[in-house]
Amino acid sequence: MKVTPTLLPDVLLIEPRVFGDARGFFSESWNEQAFREAGIREHFVQDNHSRSAHGVLRGLHYQIRQPQGKLVRVVAGEIFDVVVDVRRSSPRFGRHATVTLSADLHNQLWVPAGFAHGFCVTSDHAEVIYKTTDFYAPEHERTIIWNDPDLGIAWPLQAAPTLSTKDAGGALLKNAEVFA
Repeated sequence: MKVTPTLLPDVLLIEPRVFGDARGFFSESWNEQAFREAGIREHFVQDNHSRSAHGVLRGLHYQIRQPQGKLVRVVAGEIFDVVVDVRRSSPRFGRHATVTLSADLHNQLWVPAGFAHGFCVTSDHAEVIYKTTDFYAPEHERTIIWNDPDLGIAWPLQAAPTLSTKDAGGALLKNAEVFA
């Protein structure tokens, strides 16, 4: 597999080897030994699967306690994926990286703990599967508003996104509870 750092060097774009022929394809989406060799030595405890329609935007989420690292991939459709460094002590605090993840590309994104994560669906629909390094703890979940002007994220939206109530009420980064 090919591993490439993003604009946030701790956040990694992963491109697994895909073997295809007239029957379809085969790819390893997770191989502990290969990921360890790539520097990802995390233990995963939970898998999540979401399906969203075009224009849905989820995020930017993180857990202030029980922080989660996430290994994100798309198994149907395409998303514009965004990661924001929310570690105040980081020289990259408040900076973001974006990538396109798609079922056709089979690519994945490693998002370590300490980063907010979100995405918007750019295809008719998308199914996203992600592994996490800690369990979901809604009482510790925080949300940064997707359109925070200080972040300057250029979301590929033609109209206002479809948001959950939680995501519509996210905090500005400057007001958010973040990591030390």
